[in-house]
Amino acid sequence: MIDRRSLMLGAAAFGAAPMLMSGTAEAQAIDMLKIFCPAAPGGGWDQTSRTIEQVLRTTNLVKGVQVTNVPGAGGAVGLPQFLNNWKGQGNSLMVAGMVMVGSLLANKSPLRISQTIPVAGLTGEFEAIVVPAESKFKTLKDFADALKADPSKVPVAGGSAGGTDHILLGMIAKELGVSPAKASYVAFAGGGPALAALLGNQVAAGISGYGEFSEQVKAGKLRVLAISADKRQDGIDAPTMKEAGINLELFNWRGVFAPPGVSAADLAAMTDLMKKMTASKEWSDACKQRDWTQTTMFGDDYKKFVDNENTRIEAILKDLGLA
Repeated sequence: MIDRRSLMLGAAAFGAAPMLMSGTAEAQAIDMLKIFCPAAPGGGWDQTSRTIEQVLRTTNLVKGVQVTNVPGAGGAVGLPQFLNNWKGQGNSLMVAGMVMVGSLLANKSPLRISQTIPVAGLTGEFEAIVVPAESKFKTLKDFADALKADPSKVPVAGGSAGGTDHILLGMIAKELGVSPAKASYVAFAGGGPALAALLGNQVAAGISGYGEFSEQVKAGKLRVLAISADKRQDGIDAPTMKEAGINLELFNWRGVFAPPGVSAADLAAMTDLMKKMTASKEWSDACKQRDWTQTTMFGDDYKKFVDNENTRIEAILKDLGLA
């Protein structure tokens, strides 16, 4: 699975390369940017969409931003709309990433993220395993012991089936000698509903990017058992999974994609806009606030990265019995 080292090495190599464009199209200014978010409010893609909106408005890089949410099945519901209804719209970007790649495969969708035009890789985020504040699970070992004893009695909330959260639970189960297919995974269309299930004690634990839980953790309503980062993180009172005895590391990635049929000039304009945004102090500060690792890459190099991820994730899902 992709880890921080390979993600950052890839980002460094890809970010250094110029985007190759056919012809001599020059980037034009974009007044109104439309963002397509194929998930419910509250989740990682929605947070990314709203952060892009905030940064673009604060830096005056655009005059306005419109975000459209179309939730369902880790992007499998929204992607057809983006490909068909938003085709050729040269001021439109979809926020998506690793979750969509896995969900499309797990849901046997005939569509692939490669049918869009990769514009920019933006962030990587480690996952967190959390429990309600009053949970009997005080450590990751407690959680692991219960999962080994009877996985059906340890329901875990997360994003859509086949997404990053589901993959991580499957990898944990396999590492513990439990069949991934027997793990009780409760899929939600967005971070908001999953969080509500956690706070309502409807599930035993939750898995998602740490940023989706951070406010509730800081408020004392959730506790972090472990994070899937490569090392302990400042401000997070929790061990890494490796440190807690489970030899796993996982980083989720997100980026933006243009719809098919956009002109070379429009694609250049959107790429230029993302380059200016990611170079801003406001974007850097927002990523730090949300514990996102910047993984900036553009154009053809980002496309190669996404294509490689399609191949990698398909192999992992098959190994875990999820595809």
